[in-house]
Amino acid sequence: MGAVKDQTVPRKRHTIMQDKLTKYKGIFPAFYACYDDAGEISGSRTQALARHLLAQGVQGLYVNGSSGECIYLDVQERMTVLENVMEAVGGKMVIIAHVAANNTRDSKTLARHAQKRGVDAIAAIPPIFFRLPEHAIARYWNDISSAAPNTDFIIYNIPQLAGVSLTIPLLNEMLKNPCMVGVKNSSMPVQDIQMFNDAGNGAITVFNGPDEQLAGGLLMGANGGIGGTYAAMPRLYVRLYELVQDGQVGCAARLQNDICRIIYQMCAAQGSMYALIKELLRRRGINCGSVRAPLVPLSAQDKHQVDACEKMIEAATSEYLA
Repeated sequence: MGAVKDQTVPRKRHTIMQDKLTKYKGIFPAFYACYDDAGEISGSRTQALARHLLAQGVQGLYVNGSSGECIYLDVQERMTVLENVMEAVGGKMVIIAHVAANNTRDSKTLARHAQKRGVDAIAAIPPIFFRLPEHAIARYWNDISSAAPNTDFIIYNIPQLAGVSLTIPLLNEMLKNPCMVGVKNSSMPVQDIQMFNDAGNGAITVFNGPDEQLAGGLLMGANGGIGGTYAAMPRLYVRLYELVQDGQVGCAARLQNDICRIIYQMCAAQGSMYALIKELLRRRGINCGSVRAPLVPLSAQDKHQVDACEKMIEAATSEYLA
């Protein structure tokens, strides 16, 4: 009960949206929360990471998402992160700000702030914990979008963590919103990418979410990718995107396999994967601090995992970017 009704997408939306969607193609690293040594948000470290990623040739950034530890930051901290990203690279990269909080009021506050700061798009997961009917989820997303009426809106579908899956009827309901331009799809089946593209009738963009299947997601119609490990090896992901676009599928598959092996090593540490990635960045001169509890920082025993990941990234870089 409570499911929204299925509808078709107006054909005219296709022609209106094509040029607009071009900027949402390519590689978008999920931006990490950058802390000072006391564990508070650091503006200077945030700006340094943003400038570093700008120099790597990525299309844009996805700010304050799950990789940015958004559920562990308060509203003001999330605003501070976005303000510093925009100060560092605003106008030079496409910026998507994730603004969902677990209540509509805070989400709208973040959406208004993001529009004021000039982001290209806002994004939102569905409300978590309480299982809401689809019409309530649609209202939540549309209420958020209404707080930033001049800014594109992107649905963030991550059912394995949110506990709610984006369905075609719900997507069709959201397509009534003229600000709705895309889906960040982090469900595991790449078939979902194909279905969402079909439902959008060419009028939306679909981002691949799971880093381990970027090549497959692109082949199934994703226009680009947003990923939590992209900032650890951005040039490898840019190269993977280029290989798929150039039709070099065999080489793309080999690179994807090598990237997957690196991710498996990242996930084998006792500490959080994000703590490991931040240590990799620190070794390159980009200090993002550690992670916020209850995420687990690196232990002394994790040094060999960091060393292994660093060597694997260097080897892949030498092979695919020589």
